[in-house]
Amino acid sequence: MRYTKTMLDIRFIRENPDRVQEAAAQKGYQVDIEELLRVDESRRELQQKADELRTRRNEIATQMKGGKPSAELVEEGKRLKVELSEVEDRLHVVDESFITMLKAIPNVPLPEVPIGVSEAENVEIRTWGERPSFDFPIKNHAEIAEAKGWLDKERGAKIAGARFVYTMGDLVLLEMALWRFAMDILTNADVLQSIIDEHGIKVSARPFTPILPPAVAKQEVFEATGRLNRQEQTYKIEDEDLWLNASAEHTIAPIYMDEILDESQLPIRYVGYTTAFRREAGTYGKDAEGFFRLHQFNKLEMECFTTAETSYDEHLFLVAIQEYLMQQLNLPYHVLEKCTADIGRPNAKGIDIEVWLPSQGVYRETHTADYIGDYQTRAMKTRVRRADGRVELVHTNDATAFSQRPLIGIIENNQTESGDVTVPVVLRPYLGGREVL
Repeated sequence: MRYTKTMLDIRFIRENPDRVQEAAAQKGYQVDIEELLRVDESRRELQQKADELRTRRNEIATQMKGGKPSAELVEEGKRLKVELSEVEDRLHVVDESFITMLKAIPNVPLPEVPIGVSEAENVEIRTWGERPSFDFPIKNHAEIAEAKGWLDKERGAKIAGARFVYTMGDLVLLEMALWRFAMDILTNADVLQSIIDEHGIKVSARPFTPILPPAVAKQEVFEATGRLNRQEQTYKIEDEDLWLNASAEHTIAPIYMDEILDESQLPIRYVGYTTAFRREAGTYGKDAEGFFRLHQFNKLEMECFTTAETSYDEHLFLVAIQEYLMQQLNLPYHVLEKCTADIGRPNAKGIDIEVWLPSQGVYRETHTADYIGDYQTRAMKTRVRRADGRVELVHTNDATAFSQRPLIGIIENNQTESGDVTVPVVLRPYLGGREVL
């Protein structure tokens, strides 16, 4: 089975050419919708011509079965064969051009997405928590972790190169506690129902299924998700048709490629853990300190498959879960509505949550929630059979449960004058009741 890259429905583009052209520009993509529609028209005309020629050839073939065909009929059959071959060749060329152009068009942002040319124009929509104050010099997470023997960048660089580290000791235990805490929340229907009730969201409380997905994907599969970023993000395995995942949802999203799900199965919710790999091209400065932005890191990701009418509420639900997790850790944060230039090609909407980092005096990203709709599933051919028999495209959402970055927030916001770290109350049961590390 051959899969295409993610793409918009051509029927939507035909009906909304100006909106699609404008939306692409707002996301920073240079596309020519007028030319695409011209090629689309040519493609449809050639397809119609090919269908007509095939129909006539079939009619001639039927007539020839009745006895000796006339010379005129034989000649017409030969002519149609040549003409059909020529039309099919032209159609192949035009179709390749059409698909290439269609792949380049990003998803259309929802109306509430702010227009902007960079992440600096993301809009803060709310804040939570009290920023801590300290009566001693503030240390950053790297200083604390290195002093504790939790982080070894030098030996990591010696073995694997820059931006690879060894994490050790209590930092590893704290990280494992974070994963288990999130898993316990996401697999608990009662807790999920309480989050739904608090926010008045119209979704089911069906728990998430834990999943350990592959850490690699074939190129055509990766392209179908719309997440293959060769230059800035994704590592390729040499001499293999495999790319390393840059986040768990990259290999969870395509799990149902070329499948038709039953409506009763939805929503399907996964919480998946992987080690992720990113090139992180162009980053420097404070982002290179400690373990804020590494080439290898661990991540727990939520991926949901829903019907079209429930997908937006599912997005809101995922954001509510993210906020619940951060509030349980008692970490101050703010929530951002991402602007058009920052939401990414497959996304129709995006939310970021950023934790307060005392050492920098700013909020920094810990969570992202992506509302994608059917942009991925059209390429992946992931569909749902409704109760009335209709077959439609499934909708997808993905969102961070936890990466390692909340650990940075815990270390910095909970630091003590002696250089220790106070453990959030909800994580203490996973650490044998320890209150301080």
